Amino acid sequence: MTTAAPLPPTAARDESAPLMRTEDLKVHFPIMEGLLIERRVGAVRAVDGVSLEVHRGETLGLVGESGCGKSTFARAVIRLVEPTDGRVWFDGTDLTLLGGEQLRRMRRRMQMIFQDPYASLNPRMTIGSMLMEPLRVHDLASGKLADQRVRELVEIVGLPRNAINRFPHEFSGGQRQRAGIARALAVQPEFIAADEAVSALDVSIQAQIINLLEGLQDELGLAYLFIAHDLSVVRHISDRIAVMYLGEVVELSPSSEISRRPLHPYTNALVSAVPIPDPAIESKRKRMILRGDVPSPANPPSGCRFHTRCWLRRELGDPERCTTEQPELRELVPGHTVRCHYAEELLGRDRREELVRGAAEHSDARDTDEETVVAPDLAPETGQPSVPGDPLHP
Repeated sequence: MTTAAPLPPTAARDESAPLMRTEDLKVHFPIMEGLLIERRVGAVRAVDGVSLEVHRGETLGLVGESGCGKSTFARAVIRLVEPTDGRVWFDGTDLTLLGGEQLRRMRRRMQMIFQDPYASLNPRMTIGSMLMEPLRVHDLASGKLADQRVRELVEIVGLPRNAINRFPHEFSGGQRQRAGIARALAVQPEFIAADEAVSALDVSIQAQIINLLEGLQDELGLAYLFIAHDLSVVRHISDRIAVMYLGEVVELSPSSEISRRPLHPYTNALVSAVPIPDPAIESKRKRMILRGDVPSPANPPSGCRFHTRCWLRRELGDPERCTTEQPELRELVPGHTVRCHYAEELLGRDRREELVRGAAEHSDARDTDEETVVAPDLAPETGQPSVPGDPLHP
C-alpha cells in the first residue's frame, strides 16, 4: 500500500487513552412555528446526553430501533451535524472548538461510511474520480502516485480493476458499498463511523463486507463506530455494544455479555427478537413484544424514558419511581453499565428467567399449543452467548 503524506507532528500521546470520546453530547433540532416571524416552540432531542468512547483498534457497536439517534450521533462525532451541547474529543483534541482549515485537516483522520451506498456516491463521477478527489483535497498524492493509490484502493476492497472508469449505477449494491469503503480509506483514517453499512445488503453480501471491515481493521489498526439494527451482526464485529433508546444510551457492555446477560428491559426485548434457526424451538417459543409506540423525541416521557413500554415495570407492579425519577447510567458489574432503577432484578439467572417468562405470557405474542418462553439467557453464566443464528459466525 502506498504510504500517504505524514500528518503534522503532534505531542506525545497516551496509547491507552480513548481515540474518540464524547462527553454529554446533545443534538437538538429546533421546532419552529410562524410564517412571517418564526419562533422556537420546542426541540427534537435526537441525541440527549451521550457519553461514549472508542479506543484504538476497537469496534464499538451501536444498536437501537429507528429514530433513537444512532445516525445523528455518528454525524455529530464527525461534525457533519453541529452538536447543541457537550464535547467530542479525538486524540485529545476538542473537535467542537475546531473550524475551517483545522477541522478539514482533522477530517483526514476520521471518515464515515454512509447507509445508502447509491445516494452517498456522486452519480456523475466515476469511481476513480471519487477516489482521486480526497487525495487532491488533502494534498496526499498527484499524478502517477495518485493513480497508483486509486488502483490499490480498488484492489483492497475487492472491486474489479475496470471499476475505476465506471459509474456508480453500473455496480450492484454490495459493490457500491465497497466503493464507499474505498473512499473512506483513501485518506488512511484512524477512525471510521459505519452508519448502517450493511443493512441494505443481502445476507451473503453482508458477510463479505463485514469480513472486509474486519480484515482492514487488523491490517490498518482502524477503530470503528459500527451502527446497525441487526444485533447478531453487531455482536459478531464489535468488542463492546451500546444500546440507544430515545436519544440516550441505556446499556453498555462487552459484546458477549450483552447477549448472555442483558440487564436493561429494552435490551432484553431486542435479544428476544433475534430469530433462532431451529424450527422446533422457534415454533414453540413466545417472544417478548413491546406494547405501545416509541414516544416522540420532541416530548420524551418523564422519569425513565422507557417506562411507557417497559415490561419489567409492569412485572414489578408499576413502581412510581420509574415515572418520576430519571435513572443514571451506572455500572452493575465491571464493564457493564445500565440505565435502569431496577436492573438488579435481572442480575440473577433464575429471577431474570422468571420475569422474562411472565412478561412474555402477558405480551401480545402469538399463542401455541405448547409454548416455550425463551429468555435471553439460556447459557450458563460463564458460557457462550445464548442467541444463536448468527449467519456471520460459525
